[in-house]
Amino acid sequence: MIKQLMAVCLLSAIAVSCKKETAVSEEQPIRNSVAKNETKENQYKPIDTACSPNNKMEDYIMALQWYSNKINKEMAGNSPEQNTKVYDDYIKIREKYTDCLNISQTEILDKYIDYHTNEPGTGHLPDNIKKMAAELNKAGLEFREMGEGLTEIHSLPGYYESVFKNKVTPDYQAYISLMAKDDQENYAVNGGLLITWEELGERLIAWEKFISQYPKSPLIKAAKNKYHDYLLDYLLGMDSDRIYDSEAGVIYEDKKEAYNTLIRKYPNSSTAKKTKELIAAYDANVPAEQIDDKINLRR
Repeated sequence: MIKQLMAVCLLSAIAVSCKKETAVSEEQPIRNSVAKNETKENQYKPIDTACSPNNKMEDYIMALQWYSNKINKEMAGNSPEQNTKVYDDYIKIREKYTDCLNISQTEILDKYIDYHTNEPGTGHLPDNIKKMAAELNKAGLEFREMGEGLTEIHSLPGYYESVFKNKVTPDYQAYISLMAKDDQENYAVNGGLLITWEELGERLIAWEKFISQYPKSPLIKAAKNKYHDYLLDYLLGMDSDRIYDSEAGVIYEDKKEAYNTLIRKYPNSSTAKKTKELIAAYDANVPAEQIDDKINLRR
């Protein structure tokens, strides 16, 4: 009886030992695989942000993905104030890589418009271009038609907002959100506005509100520049989008209507004040070339 009991115990011990060895052997490849991936990731160094003809599109995509992973890890343990610095650095890096992509893919970008048929809303992209678009998308980029046959590689409109939402200070959050809204539609090309005059007015008001709400933000200079550029186009017109009919001596009716709509909607805004000054100057027959000085648009 004792011998039988000892035999049972011995068999049980062997079984338990085998299970442990099996568990260890099953876990070992997983641990080795993770260790190899971590080592590979630690050894990888992104290419320089200086453009080089030796760099391929895949090199830029890989570098962009590496930086994306890097900042996501950093931000997890950061304060919102620290993440504003992450944003400032990250956007510069992405813009440099994107510029390099635009330079390296000039031939593709020049032909991109030809891939589209004459039928509105349809496109016929070759498989290699579809593959490129999918690769760009992995890094938050896209082919964007700018108008008049021009195509460029840009960050997706909401890319930065998706990365930094609820991770930065309120002023940065508001700024990134405004930029995302502006980027949803192309603004202008070759001296012509691609959005309506009403939409341009709304952009002005949005940036004016930001400037008023965050006067001490590190982004205030960039916001003021954005506002001022919009204001010049809004009140002085563009090369291919005039606001004043010199022969009739009046502001074009559609522009006048857009101006009056903004004045009624935002009567106390600085934008409305400048718009009133513009209308008054033209009503007083001030020469067009003197308008910007008359209403003090040049800072």
